Amino acid sequence: MGRLDELDLSLKLTSKQETARLEAAQQRLLELRLICGGLIGSGGRFGPPICVVFEGWDASGKGGCIKRLVAPLDPRHVRVAEFAAPTFDEKRHHFLWRFWPKLPGWGGMAVFDRSWYGRVLVERVEKLATAEQWKRAYQEIVDFETSLAAEGMVLVKFWLHLSEAEQLERFKSRQSDPLRTWKLTDEDWRNRKKRAAYTKAVEEMLEKTSTEVSPWRLVEAENKRWARVKVIETVIAAIEAGMRGSDLEVPH
Repeated sequence: MGRLDELDLSLKLTSKQETARLEAAQQRLLELRLICGGLIGSGGRFGPPICVVFEGWDASGKGGCIKRLVAPLDPRHVRVAEFAAPTFDEKRHHFLWRFWPKLPGWGGMAVFDRSWYGRVLVERVEKLATAEQWKRAYQEIVDFETSLAAEGMVLVKFWLHLSEAEQLERFKSRQSDPLRTWKLTDEDWRNRKKRAAYTKAVEEMLEKTSTEVSPWRLVEAENKRWARVKVIETVIAAIEAGMRGSDLEVPH
């Protein structure tokens, strides 16, 4: 998996390279989803549930990656779920409770924009959870993901990483664009000032929750084109592996 400071943030693609690889990958993803959904080729058998989890720095391009990932798919065949701060009622339950209803079943696919990792990231840094709670959460998360994998779910977890300088440039770009200012909040600026604390939390999260059945995939997100292509190609590889593990034929 590696460390954040070991990632090569100079990796990039040209517009032409991105277009060619995205088109090929999106066509392949569509084919695999139709097979896993029991709609073509598999005799009506369902493929494994696919859950793609996105975490990363503010302005790291999660939305753009999700857009390219789901673009070729029929909206009936994929669910995108966005998670913000828990509501008053959600806080009355175990922190994992609110994620269960959004998880995909066999033949289904879900994409999570943020996830249960908020417990060991923002809730840790902003002291919204006690030290006992967020330290306990590492094993709770590992057990949760292990149980999902044991039932056949394919979990693909992404951390999108970019430099502090590039993040600042993207913040300024959003600030100057009337149609994108809504993406930039006072909270984003506050979080940026706490980058050192967040980096420490991210590194510990990666170390303690990357397992054989649910590894973290680190994405070099300094170049948006590179990140988008890496995400969709990684998801395709994970789906193909999950299909083989479920004795479902993977087409050439």
